[in-house]
Amino acid sequence: MTPSFANPSRFAVLRNGKYRLLFSATLGSGLGTWMATIALTADIDAKTNSTWWVSALFLVTFLPSVVVGLVAGPLIDRLSRKLLIVTSDVARLLVFAALPFVGRPGAMIGLVTVAGIANSFFRPAVLAGMPNLVDDEDLDAATALLQGTDWLAAAAGPIAGGAIVSVTSPHVVYWINAATFLFSALLLVRIPARLLQSEQGITRGHWRDLREGLETFRRTPPLRVALYGFGFTMITTGLVNVSEIFLATRSFDSGALGYGALWTGTGVGLVVGSAFTGYLLPNRDVLDVYPLAFVPIAAGLFGAALAPNVWVASTAMILSGFGNGLAFPMTVLIVQRHTSDRVRGRAFTVIISIHNALLGLAMVAAGALTDGVGARWTVGIAAASAVASALTALLLARGVAPKPALAA
Repeated sequence: MTPSFANPSRFAVLRNGKYRLLFSATLGSGLGTWMATIALTADIDAKTNSTWWVSALFLVTFLPSVVVGLVAGPLIDRLSRKLLIVTSDVARLLVFAALPFVGRPGAMIGLVTVAGIANSFFRPAVLAGMPNLVDDEDLDAATALLQGTDWLAAAAGPIAGGAIVSVTSPHVVYWINAATFLFSALLLVRIPARLLQSEQGITRGHWRDLREGLETFRRTPPLRVALYGFGFTMITTGLVNVSEIFLATRSFDSGALGYGALWTGTGVGLVVGSAFTGYLLPNRDVLDVYPLAFVPIAAGLFGAALAPNVWVASTAMILSGFGNGLAFPMTVLIVQRHTSDRVRGRAFTVIISIHNALLGLAMVAAGALTDGVGARWTVGIAAASAVASALTALLLARGVAPKPALAA
């Protein structure tokens, strides 16, 4: 069946008052976080003039999620998800309220690590709680819209953060970001705990709980589709994230303007792809269309690698971003629809930790690849990895029965 593009159900979920609270909180804190990312990078660079310190900053933003997934994942199901997300916001508020008073780079990295740990609990708790917060028929749209807010923040936040830093100081952005976390916490505290969690897991011991989360992937074929399929795309992302600056500056000789154009192209594609997901999935099983979501990623990256100039490459990156905007929400939906609420938090921490570990390894490999074969070839290899995503998802999804309703 073909979905109707005139169907307003894409936004009907916004009539759910509790979902609107989550939506607004995520948008507000997301804008502040992306503003602060630019401010922190500029602040650390100005204080140290060292690429190693800047690398350490980016490392501590995603490394905690790997550790949380491998060690603390059961807490997402065992503790109150509402308590976790509100506490995470309060912790990040305190971090950014303290940063203006901290001058040493090591102390700044330590505070950012605390924020990274808090974020590692916040995101899986929100994603695991979503199926309880909205009706089943609204889950596709709710997930796509929530992801769209993150990418909208990623497109607008860095520009705003850079502008504020250029006319004032990073400290102003830190205060603004602290305020966004206060705003988020005040909204999220109004969501009843029962709407984010239908049951809290009874522990059988921490390590047995952790093993149960890992075994969920072994027992559930759709979860393996998401784990391995999007895993190759995380490798793709890591390769592109590092090589993209050199594609702009060395291959196209376009400087910072060209780099910004490539970034903007990807951001536009992400927002459009996320919006399109809500129209694509009604009346379709997500596993049927999931392998196709990786095709635009590969096509766009091949186009960027072969482009004669940065403007053609930026247009190609819109296509790549569009595919990513489709694939990521679909990955989330597969986990949401094929896990029970009792283990859903652990499933999200496991998949996030493994995917982020692949991202980190790819970022390390990208430096050597870019130096060895150049940015164009590195982006081309990233495109081949996206092809591997499509083929892996297609092969693993064969014969998997559709899941019309949430797991009980």
